[in-house]
Amino acid sequence: MYPKISDALLDLFGIDFPMPVQSFGFFVALAFLTGSYFLSEGLKEKERKGIFKPTVKKVFVGEPAAIFELISSGFVGFIIGFKLIYLILDYSSFVDNPQDALLSLEGSLLGGIGGALIAAYAKYKEKDDLKLKTPKFVNQLVSSNQHAGNMVLIAALTGLLGAKVFHNLEDWENFTSDPVAAMISFSGLTFYGGLAGGAAGLIGYCKKNNLTIVHMFDVFAPVLLLSYGIGRIGCHVSGDGDWGIPNDAPMPDWLSFMPEWVWSYGYENNVLGWDLITEYAKDDYVSITGKAWPTPLYESVLNIIFFVIIWSIRNKIKIPGLIFSIYLIINGAERFFIEKIRINYNYDIFGYDITQAELISSVFVIAGITGLLFTQKARCQNKWI
Repeated sequence: MYPKISDALLDLFGIDFPMPVQSFGFFVALAFLTGSYFLSEGLKEKERKGIFKPTVKKVFVGEPAAIFELISSGFVGFIIGFKLIYLILDYSSFVDNPQDALLSLEGSLLGGIGGALIAAYAKYKEKDDLKLKTPKFVNQLVSSNQHAGNMVLIAALTGLLGAKVFHNLEDWENFTSDPVAAMISFSGLTFYGGLAGGAAGLIGYCKKNNLTIVHMFDVFAPVLLLSYGIGRIGCHVSGDGDWGIPNDAPMPDWLSFMPEWVWSYGYENNVLGWDLITEYAKDDYVSITGKAWPTPLYESVLNIIFFVIIWSIRNKIKIPGLIFSIYLIINGAERFFIEKIRINYNYDIFGYDITQAELISSVFVIAGITGLLFTQKARCQNKWI
């Protein structure tokens, strides 16, 4: 396992350079970057087809920098300089515990003052270069793909909040014992909570900017598959605890052409520092070999394959909502069956032990099937949704 990118560099290439970059965080960032790219491409396609149209935004230009702009820029510059210089001067502590170093109140006052002055001057110079003798309103054309960055940011923030809320609902005892630590911790994220939070943020943004929600969800469907698949690579590489139940069985002959870790994996040197045999015993599982089903790997491979398929056929699907309906079905079915070999908290519902993800994934499949029937009915009646 490679908890940090520097661990991978050392093991794979012999490069010993300590870096404060967590492997999980690296792949999450990569997921957002690739997602943003494909989202932008999807929006461009919708605009070329006339489904999304550029909007005209009236902006006031030619003004010098306002006091509030200078103060807000200076404040951001102060925070960056305050932490940046401190982290550079105490780099070893930053590498050892990036979270504590970033969230602490320690920093460099001189670095903060310098950052504030630089940021405030940069804002002043930016506005001064565009200053007009007589400021005026102008019409600015905004293409749909220009919304991609804002939508990714909003989906990330609201998705992170939703992921934390859903996780803490599952682990209520830990949350009530220390609510603040549970909410600000970088660990403990639930995918469906993130999806729900991100969807809520996206719907609000679409309504505000007059973007058709059903078409936007069609654009997001393959992007979500790819981003989730890349994010799960981070889970597998870092060993963040998303592995499955014990798998002590020998690898079957039909899979002998693959490396053994595709069948079962011990997640040695995982980011949590856990011994799987000990942790399994806490959950009343018996593990002889200390190896687990590598469920993050399975989810990553499946979701990336699903992305390739949907992305390749997206232009052949003309009915609005159909792509998103397909996404709901395949995502729900994949997650439902992967839950059978994952460790999760079970809810007792009508005498059945059901996990939160199984419950939500079942709703996804039902919603997807309903969407398919609805879109097919709309097609038969020659109605656009």
